Order: sequence, then structure tokens, then C-alpha cells
Amino acid sequence: MSDDNDSKTFASTFQADLAAAFTVTFLSIPQGVAYALIAGLPPAVGLYAATIPAIVGSLTRSSKHVITGPTNALSLLVGGAVAGMSEDPVAVALTLALMIGLFQTGAALLRLGVLVDYISSPVVLGYITGAGVLIGVGQLPNLTQTPGVRGTLPGRIYGWATAIDDPQYVAILTAVAVAAGILAMRKFTPKIPGAIVALAVATVVSYFADFSALGITRVADLSQTPSGLPPFTIPNIDLANMRMLVPIAIAGTVLSLVESSSVARSISARTGQRLDLDREFLGQGLANIAAAFFSGYPTSGSLSRSALNHSAGAKSRWSGVMSGAMMLLVLIALGPVVDWTPISALAGMLLVISRDLVNVPRINRVMTSGFGDAAAFTGTVIGTWMLELDQAIYLGVAISLFAFLRGARHLVVADLVLDSAGHLHEVPIRDDAQPTCPSIRILQVEGQLFFAAARELESAMVEATTKDEVKVLILRLKRTQGLDVTTSEVLTAMAARIKASGRELFLVGMRPRVMAVLQSTGATEALGEDHLFPTQKAWFAAMDDALSAALEVVEDDHSCDTCELRAYVDARQARHSSKGNAS
Repeated sequence: MSDDNDSKTFASTFQADLAAAFTVTFLSIPQGVAYALIAGLPPAVGLYAATIPAIVGSLTRSSKHVITGPTNALSLLVGGAVAGMSEDPVAVALTLALMIGLFQTGAALLRLGVLVDYISSPVVLGYITGAGVLIGVGQLPNLTQTPGVRGTLPGRIYGWATAIDDPQYVAILTAVAVAAGILAMRKFTPKIPGAIVALAVATVVSYFADFSALGITRVADLSQTPSGLPPFTIPNIDLANMRMLVPIAIAGTVLSLVESSSVARSISARTGQRLDLDREFLGQGLANIAAAFFSGYPTSGSLSRSALNHSAGAKSRWSGVMSGAMMLLVLIALGPVVDWTPISALAGMLLVISRDLVNVPRINRVMTSGFGDAAAFTGTVIGTWMLELDQAIYLGVAISLFAFLRGARHLVVADLVLDSAGHLHEVPIRDDAQPTCPSIRILQVEGQLFFAAARELESAMVEATTKDEVKVLILRLKRTQGLDVTTSEVLTAMAARIKASGRELFLVGMRPRVMAVLQSTGATEALGEDHLFPTQKAWFAAMDDALSAALEVVEDDHSCDTCELRAYVDARQARHSSKGNAS
């Protein structure tokens, strides 16, 4: 019975994966050709990038559903690199694929998967949005079959507009018909892959209507698609050329890893699968190395094909493997058929993809979520339009790091006072605030206590001791992390300064790691062991001890004899004493 169940499970999984692989392959064909066009490469290279790399990626990455292959944003980056080099475009693409693959594999071996967490979502959205607009504008020359230029967004628009004297109206009609067909099928027959149907119809019409005689550019006019398996290739490892490609390769590495991990995470959020980001890096790196040796170009995790793979019912990673194998069969049987596809038809499809990349609802959420997110998104979008794409990626990374450091250095400092129920609670710091005891000031500190926040902590301590009646300052550090040498030195210096003014500084709620840093830097000796109250198991026990010590310091201050803080401490001690006697 168990064997029968196992065989049924295997058969069910195999059928689901096979059906999903067919669906993904139907989308991979037109996308492979179209993305190669964006990258400035022969269409066959885009198809090659969806074969062996897809198989290797599916077998080696942790996600069961991510489909590896050519993507729009990465293709745009490759296109910029190809245009800026005097060498054969395919040779440049192969070298880039090898370099990106090696960088990604190295990142996996160094276990740097966590680094993608420091690239914010608004930055990624900004790059994809900017790239989407660039892709759409970049297809305008193919739409009208007039000359175009590469470069910044304003330069592309200006170059196209000044050369549009004699547009090819049949090409425009073809592009519009393909785009309209894809959108219509998406709405009325969503289960049928509209892109492959629309391009297939355009290709058949091109063949029988003899578009070449009408002057319509076809795929074959750019580069013929050979029939057969991807040829084995050896990337050019000339050091001079590789040095020139290093900035673009690093940018491609970052883009590919962020794109792939975003796709994997979005799907795993629905499936519940646990991801290993280091293994994701390794799988993506090996896929790019495979692309370099099998006539492809840099690849990433495809959002559209991966989402389709999941929605089509794929159960395991074998759906991606079978999709890559099916693409090999397509190359053997149908390669030359692609040659009849009009370039304007591909432009129509890419205009739809460009539209899809501009996610207006998500952009609205980012723009209304706060100044920081809006600034990160806007800055990255403008960067993609006005800079080289690799520079735009570096700009996005810089914006992400700046936002991280700005957020990490921010400390939340609040006063701890007694409420009407006799419990300590936080209130915002105000000059006119009335402390529970005028001689004892209690500050709750929350955030990262590293070097960038040291000055902020120092300022808060100085302000807290400006009033002459304050004799003891208590810092509760239970909610802080990451104390470093710089902050420890600031605490030491402030303790000496406060002591010189006739006051005392107590630290409360330090975790073991914080205590270790204080001890290793000599701060415990400078502050005094009797002024340190590390965290304890009992709730607020360390604070109770600190308050008792603080009240002893101010016992000669008669204004504290009847203050609520003394009554609070007495009540806490009585409660603990009664519990001890009961036990």
C-alpha cells in the first residue's frame, strides 16, 4: 500500500511539474527573444540563457519555484555594457556572465546572503520602475522602425524624436496589434499565454504577407537563429577587458542577487518554504557560470516566469529543470521559425512588459509611507534615467546604506515616571516635564549603541543633568543593542563629568554582552561596580536595586522624603519580602 501511495504521489508531482514546465516554456520563448533585443544581443542568445542556466539554477538553488533565465532589468544593464565596448557583443556578454557568476559564488561561500537585507524595497522598486520606463522608451525606434540612440532617458527621447521623419506605419500597426492582443487575452483568457499567441500570429502573418518585401525588419535581419543545441563557448578572460567590466559586473551581481532573492521570498511567503539565501546566491552564481560556457548571458530569477511556475501548480524544482530541457527541444525543432518574427512585434510585447514594470499601486504606497522611502524611490528612479545603469545601482545601494545608518543611529530616549497606578512608564522628554522625584532622573534608552549614536546619547545625558536639583541620573539600557568601544568611552567620560559636578550615574539593565564590552574597555572600573546593575531574571529587579541605591545617595535631600518614588520602592521591597516569607 505504501509503495502504491508513493507511486501515486510521484505521478501526481510529475504531472503537475510537467504541466507547469510547458506553461513556463511558452512564456520563455518570446521573453528570451525580447530580452536579448534589450541587451543588444542576437535573439538566440536569449533562448540559450533559458536552457542550461535554468536547469543548473533549479537544481542548485534552495527555492523550488524560482525560474532562472534572462530578465528585463538585467538585460538593460547588459545592453549598456555591450554598447560601451568595442568588442563583439556576445563575447562581452559571456565575459560578464562569468564574472557575475564568480562574484555570486564567492558571495555564497563567504555567506553574504544577509547583505541583500540592506537594500531597501523602495530602492529596488525605484530601479525596476526606472528600468521599465527605459525599456519602453528604448522600443520606440523599433516601434516606428526609425533610428534610435542609447544613453540617458532624455537623450533617448530626443534621439528618437529627431529621427522620426519617415515612420514605418505597418511596423507601428504590428506593434499595436501585438500589445493589444496580449492585453486582451490577459483579460478575457488569462489561462492562455497571450505573449506566445500574439507573437505566433505576428510571425505567421509576417511569413505569408512577406513582411521583408514591405521593408519590415525581422529577427533574421539582425541575426539568424541557428537550429540546434547551445554551442559550448569559452569566455574571453583578457584581464584588460575584465578590469573595464568590473564595475558593471559588480552592479550586475547586486542586481541579480536582489532580484532573485526578492522573487524567492515573494513566492516562499505563499508556500511556506524556508529559504537559504546563501544557497540562493550559490545557485544563481552557478547558473551564470553555466551561461558563460553555453552561449548565454547574465541571468537572474525571473519574476514573471517564477510566478507563472508557481501559479501553474509546480510541486518541485523539477518543473524548472524540465522547462530548461523543453527550451533545448524548442531550439532543435523551432529555432529558424523565430527568424520570421517582426522586430516591431517584439517591441509591442516589450511595451506591455514596460507597462507591467511600473507598479502604480505599489509606487503610491511607497510615496505616501514617509519621506525616507519616497526619497529613496525617487532618487533611484532619477538615477536610472540620468546615469549609466551600473552607476544607478550604486546610487541605489548608497541610498539604502544611508537610510540604514540614519535609522540605526537614531536613539529613542524617554523619561521613566510613575503613572497614577503606581507603575513606571515612558513619557516623551520635555523641558517642562515634572519628574517623579526632582533629585533622580530616569532615562529609558532604546536603539543601537554604536559609534554613530554615541553623540546622540551624550547629548541626551547632558540635557538630563542640566537642572541643579538632579543628583542621580539612571540610564536603563535593557532595550539597547550593539554597544561598542566608542559608546563605552562616551559613558566613561560622562560618568567622570557627572561625578565632577557632584552627581552620580547609574546604568541599569545591561545584558551579558554589554557588560563584557564595559569590562573589556575598562568602563566598569571607571563607572564603579556599585553603579552598575545588570539585568536580572525578575522583572524590573535591577531597576529596584538601582532606585534603592539612588535614594540612598539623595537621603539627605529632604524634598525626597515624601516623593512618590520612595513610596514606590518601599512598596516593591515589601512585596518581594512577603513573597520570600511565603516561600
